[in-house]
Amino acid sequence: MYSGAVEIKTVIMRGALKNKPKESFIPQERHETIRKEIMDILEGNSFSAKDISGEVGISVKEVFEHLEHIQRSVSRGDYHLAMTPAECKKCGFVFRKREKLKKPGKCPVCRGESIQEPLFSLRRTEILHNNNNNGQER
Repeated sequence: MYSGAVEIKTVIMRGALKNKPKESFIPQERHETIRKEIMDILEGNSFSAKDISGEVGISVKEVFEHLEHIQRSVSRGDYHLAMTPAECKKCGFVFRKREKLKKPGKCPVCRGESIQEPLFSLRRTEILHNNNNNGQER
């Protein structure tokens, strides 16, 4: 008889949850696009993806998607997305050759999982204008 009482209680609770009105999602009011906001934050400053996420108010996953797009789009202009590579906190290994923007899961040397996140900044591309290097980037 006790199990029957529990079933009735569960059914009543499920019904109560179904009738609860859903609150509508109201997006955060923005005066700039998210990418423009990220670019303004990164100009002259270094931040991790987690820091950017907190500043802009989006998930870390979304930050990486925006950073990839920013990396492609600014390379055609006067700026470039500079990345300070991730570093293993245990042995000091630096992930210099890594092209992915996300933090690696494990260190290939010590297999440690405590890894300092990469830092991102937006820097102005300097072009040398002298005869020896024909306007090559520095």
